Amino acid sequence: MTAARRPSATLPAVKNTRPVYSTESGRLPPLEPARAVAARAPSALPADGVVRIVRDRAGRNGKTVTVVRGLPAKHLDARAAELKRLCGAGGAVKDGAVEIQGDHRDRVAEKLRTLGYVVKLAGG
Repeated sequence: MTAARRPSATLPAVKNTRPVYSTESGRLPPLEPARAVAARAPSALPADGVVRIVRDRAGRNGKTVTVVRGLPAKHLDARAAELKRLCGAGGAVKDGAVEIQGDHRDRVAEKLRTLGYVVKLAGG
């Protein structure tokens, strides 16, 4: 038993076909070139060979994280694993920085100094 199909309702042809809304243009200023935006990035570190250790809570729901920046990229994963093991905490490598859960700045700084890095405790 098949139901008889009704013809679908269609709109009558419209003579006025100009666009009602368009994203082509507007009052938005033109975008800045990518080079200019990247040059103003606050996360850019000086290439002075100093490892900076920061205690950070921003954007983490109040949870404290120890952030280590300035380590050579080729040793990043190995140092991250070593520091997480030393602190007994979890962590990750994000954007060229090692993040370790919790406040372990002193312990991390001492370990990196014994490995021969120049360490600076930065921030709060």
